Amino acid sequence: MAELIGKNGTWTFDGDVVRIVPGHDKDVSRLRAALGEITVPLAALTGVAFEAAGKKSKNGAGRIRLRLRVGADPLLQACDGRLDDDSDPYQLDVPPERGGVAEYFADEVRDALTVAQIPGEATDQYLLAPPAVPISANGQDGTGSFDGEMVRLEWGWLADGKKRSAGNRAWPLSALEAVEWRPAVGMDWGWIRFRVRGDAGIVSTNPRLDPNCLALWGTKKESGNSAVLAAAIVGRMTHPNAPAEVASAADGVAAAAGGADHDVLLRRLRELGDLYRDGVLTDEEFAAAKQAVLKQM
Repeated sequence: MAELIGKNGTWTFDGDVVRIVPGHDKDVSRLRAALGEITVPLAALTGVAFEAAGKKSKNGAGRIRLRLRVGADPLLQACDGRLDDDSDPYQLDVPPERGGVAEYFADEVRDALTVAQIPGEATDQYLLAPPAVPISANGQDGTGSFDGEMVRLEWGWLADGKKRSAGNRAWPLSALEAVEWRPAVGMDWGWIRFRVRGDAGIVSTNPRLDPNCLALWGTKKESGNSAVLAAAIVGRMTHPNAPAEVASAADGVAAAAGGADHDVLLRRLRELGDLYRDGVLTDEEFAAAKQAVLKQM
């Protein structure tokens, strides 16, 4: 087993998975701490790179980076390239005295990838588990939460009058088309915005006015849980690269949830069973889709 202890965490590799444990130092980003331990299967990786410490490197440290296949991780899918280096759990700052260990670690991962012949193309299903639920995140104007079935927004006293007039929001997972996450940068607002099936569009581009949007603190008050909340939801939605049959099944579940009659629900169950028997749906996808239909009967 290869082990690498860096300034913001510890990585271990046993030939099959890379385990990432965040550090406990006060300088470790809140997002890394909120994520906790991450298990990255070899099949989710396309490569690894180590950059030795140089004169211009941050804090005199080198950096090792894991490269993941597109679509493999619900966190990266939810954050859509907007994680900064300090918050990215797949980067580790390496002290100069551990540079040799980092090179050895990177070589071990590369060798395993070569032997396993992992494809480099995008995946059509998540290969990393989504964050555990229930989970909640505090924003500037309220709290967002997800229990595995329902997504909720509850407004606080700082919420704009338009949001308070709309009332607290709640949607079943099947009602969501997309989740958008934007980090708070400096004093600029961030947000989590929920795109709901059948909605005409965004009520307001201003996150403080859109009742389907939780505004995030524009300072270091942000706990890091907002990105974890977004990843927990995205990781349980239909994968954006899923085969057409899977996406169609998910759309059928959403339509059934919108108020179809008993016969429609029974027909949807039969269709899901056929997709499962044909191997189109995995055990997890079939169980989730079937449960969503049964709850409407």
